[in-house]
Amino acid sequence: MVYMYDYHVGKNVMKQTAISFFTLGCRVNQSETAVLQNLCVRAGFKVVDFDAPAQIVVINTCTVTAKGDADTRKIVNKIVRKFPKAKIALIGCQAQLQGDQLAQLTHVRWVVGTAAKMNLPEILKEKRTGRLARVVISPIQREQFSMPPVGRDRHHTRANLKIQDGCDFFCSYCEVPYARGRARSRFYDDVIQAGKELAAAGHKEIVLTGINLGMYRDGALTILDVLAGLESVPGIARIRISSIELKTFNNRIFKKMFPGGKLCRYLHVPLQSGDDSVLRLMDRRYSSADFAAWLQKAHEQVEGLCVGTDVIVGFPGETRTHFDRTYSFLKKEPLQYFHVFSYSRRLNAKSKDMGGTVPVEEISRRSAILRELSRVKRRAYFESLAGKVTDVLFEEEKKGGWTGVSDHYVRVQVKTGRNLANRLVPVKLNHPHDQFMSGQLVE
Repeated sequence: MVYMYDYHVGKNVMKQTAISFFTLGCRVNQSETAVLQNLCVRAGFKVVDFDAPAQIVVINTCTVTAKGDADTRKIVNKIVRKFPKAKIALIGCQAQLQGDQLAQLTHVRWVVGTAAKMNLPEILKEKRTGRLARVVISPIQREQFSMPPVGRDRHHTRANLKIQDGCDFFCSYCEVPYARGRARSRFYDDVIQAGKELAAAGHKEIVLTGINLGMYRDGALTILDVLAGLESVPGIARIRISSIELKTFNNRIFKKMFPGGKLCRYLHVPLQSGDDSVLRLMDRRYSSADFAAWLQKAHEQVEGLCVGTDVIVGFPGETRTHFDRTYSFLKKEPLQYFHVFSYSRRLNAKSKDMGGTVPVEEISRRSAILRELSRVKRRAYFESLAGKVTDVLFEEEKKGGWTGVSDHYVRVQVKTGRNLANRLVPVKLNHPHDQFMSGQLVE
C-alpha cells in the first residue's frame, strides 16, 4: 500500500480548517492517531485539542468489544451536542467492519476503514457535494508496510511506535483479524528511522506496539533485531514492549531486561482463562501449565519483572468451576495485575455460535471478584517495592505533584516545585496506594 503524505502546506486550500482527534482502543490506534495528526498538519489542517471547536472531528474507532462499538456512538452524540456544526470522520477497526451502519449516524461525513486510514488527509480534501457519508473501505492487503514520518506525539510523553499489524491466530472470541487483516510487519529500516525521529523530537521512551508483536518479521529480522536497533539510537533511554502473545515470545528477550538497561522490565502477556477446557474453546494454543512455566522462567530470568495479563470473563460455556480455576491460577501465579474484560459476542468471531451463554449478572459478579484480586495483587507488588530507588520518567503535573512511570510500569507521584516534564529522575519509592506509589526525589 502506498500512503499519500507528501503535502505542501503553503499551497493547501484546507490550511485554516481546524481538525481534532479522539482515539478509542489500543496503543496501535494511539500510534496511528499520532501519525495522522502530523499528516494533517503537513496537509494544511490546524490540529486542535478534542474539546476545542473544530470543523472536522476524527474518531479512531475500536471494535474489540461491544463496549467499544457503543463508545463510538457515545462520542458521536457528544460531538453533535457540543459542536453541532462539526463534520465527523469515523476511521479504523469499527469502520472497517460496520461501515454502512456508521454512515447513518448524525453528522458523520466520512467512514474510512483500516486499509485507507493513512490516506485520511487526502480523503478529507476531496471536493464533495451532498450530505451522504463518504465510505472508503477496501480489502486489507497482506504486505509489508512503511508509515509516514512520525514527528512528535503531541499527547504522549512516552511515544507509541507501531512495528506490526494484523494477526493470524483467529482466536474464537476475536474479530481483530477481520478488522486489521492478517499479520504483517513494518520495514526494519522504517522502524529505526521512526525511532530516530521520535528521539530527535524529545521522546525518551518508545513503546513498541502491534496487534501481535512477536510475529514481527522483515526477512530474517525479528523483534530482537528491532530492539537492538532502537537500543543504539541516541536519545532513546527506554524501550517498552506492549502486549505480546505467549506463543510468539522469544525468551532471548529476557537477556535484554536488566536494571539500568534500555528495555523495560515489564511485559503484558494475555492469559484470557486459567482453565484448560476454556482455553481450548478459545483456540488459545497453550495450556495453563504452559503459561505457569513461562511465568516461572520469566521471574527467574529478570530481577524485578512486572507481568500483567488480560482475562475474559463469561466466555460461552464457562461454568463456576472453570471460573474458580481461573481465580486460583491468578491468585497463585506471579502476576502483578490483570485487566478484566466481560465476554462480548462479535459477529465475525466463531464463538458467536457457541452455546452456554453466561448470564450478564453472573459475568458482573465474576468480574468484580477478579478486579478485587487484581487490586490486592497490585498493592502487594507495590509494597514489595517500598524503600527501593528506581528511575521514573515524569509525564504530567497534577495538584502540586508530578506523576510518571518506572521501567516496571509503576505509576509514581512526587510532591515537588520543580518542573519534571519529560525528565528521567531517580526516585525513592515510599508509600503504596491502589493505583500508584508516592515517592521522593533522590538528590
